[in-house]
Amino acid sequence: MVIVGAGEVGMYVADRLSREGHDVALIDLDRDRIAEADEVLDALTVQGSGSSPVTLAAAGIDRASLLVAVSDDDETNLVASMIAKQLSSATTIVRLESDDLRGTDASRLRKAMGVDRVIDPDQETAEEIFELLQFPGASEIFRMVGGEVMVLGARLPPDAPAVGRTLHDLAREHEPHWDFLIGVVTRRGQTIIAREDVRLEADDHLRVVCNQRGRRQLLRLLGLARDLPRHVMLLGGGHTGRILAERLERRGVAPVIIERKPARAEELARRLERTLVLQGEITDSDLLTDEGVSKADVVVALTGEDDANILACLFAKAAGAKETIAVAHRLSLLPLLRSIGIDAALSPRTAIANAVLRYVRGGEVSSVMTFLEGEAEVLEVDVREGSMADGALVAELPLPKDVLIGMVIRGGNAEIARGRTRLHDQDRVIVFALPKAVPQVHRIFGAS
Repeated sequence: MVIVGAGEVGMYVADRLSREGHDVALIDLDRDRIAEADEVLDALTVQGSGSSPVTLAAAGIDRASLLVAVSDDDETNLVASMIAKQLSSATTIVRLESDDLRGTDASRLRKAMGVDRVIDPDQETAEEIFELLQFPGASEIFRMVGGEVMVLGARLPPDAPAVGRTLHDLAREHEPHWDFLIGVVTRRGQTIIAREDVRLEADDHLRVVCNQRGRRQLLRLLGLARDLPRHVMLLGGGHTGRILAERLERRGVAPVIIERKPARAEELARRLERTLVLQGEITDSDLLTDEGVSKADVVVALTGEDDANILACLFAKAAGAKETIAVAHRLSLLPLLRSIGIDAALSPRTAIANAVLRYVRGGEVSSVMTFLEGEAEVLEVDVREGSMADGALVAELPLPKDVLIGMVIRGGNAEIARGRTRLHDQDRVIVFALPKAVPQVHRIFGAS
């Protein structure tokens, strides 16, 4: 496969895929980026423009099954897609930042340029923030299997009931009907697939899968709340902010938006019915104070400027806001933000990467979630007829130690997987895995 753009998204995707044994070629015009990629990736690197037929040919586009165009330039991504269709039969996934190019009015243009799939990071980011707003204290929320299953990431507070307990103790306490499973534990920078002898500690970062019945039980154990906040401040009125405000309005919440550009603020005020739109700088402490940041349930900073988002969240937290969420475009910042007191941090880059990886997994994999803190992935996998898993007990499967089956969904009913659970074709399973074990997941669940 060929990836255009060696920025943080391109590097992240290339690293994940190359470590799984995929043949990856990475293109970027920036010589320094290519030099860095050449040092850290097991991939072919090509310095040049992704919109150049010569560069794409040098990357092996004629042999590629997939083109992933994720550079920061929409025009480069579109032209790369068009050339790829002329030189190969590759499927094209294109990142587009412009509202005009992503809209329905541009559908004929995208088709003419050979675009098979568009990634909209703003929409994905807004949805992720909205999920976080519904579960205060969580750092990640992903819904899978049409919402029947939820994967929740959270840092374990010292007073949580689960602290000091082994996973075996928790399972025994909730027998015979337990509806959640802790799948991944990240502790002091090390990520492991959870086993029953693991004893939970304060500040562990957990990834847990649960069905609808188990959500209240899980939130109690993790010391989290479930309540959509009423006083929400959105710092930044771009595309993501507008989408999020509209979602909140539909749920009966009237947020406050602070937007720097006067024309954009006026446009938002006309478009949003229940939202109070203010024009000003999100780092203006006087403005934030006057608008009641100290009483905010949640403050979300989501401009395109990481520094401003961080500063605004830190001020809001110091002023008394209950929770802060910062959008950071530089992936390397995310672990740092959590350590300095910002409650949750996310990046549009992860939305792009997950969309690409979901397609690349293909086959029996319906969805995939990756995390920047820890290497684990959560896969939504279909059991194929004739596969190794078809008709087998979970305990009989040759699962590597870096793979854990968390949940089985059959006939719309989601149950925690046990060793005695027998799998059948058309079952859907939720699997926790480290990247190096993903090929084995394909071999076990995919048809031979």
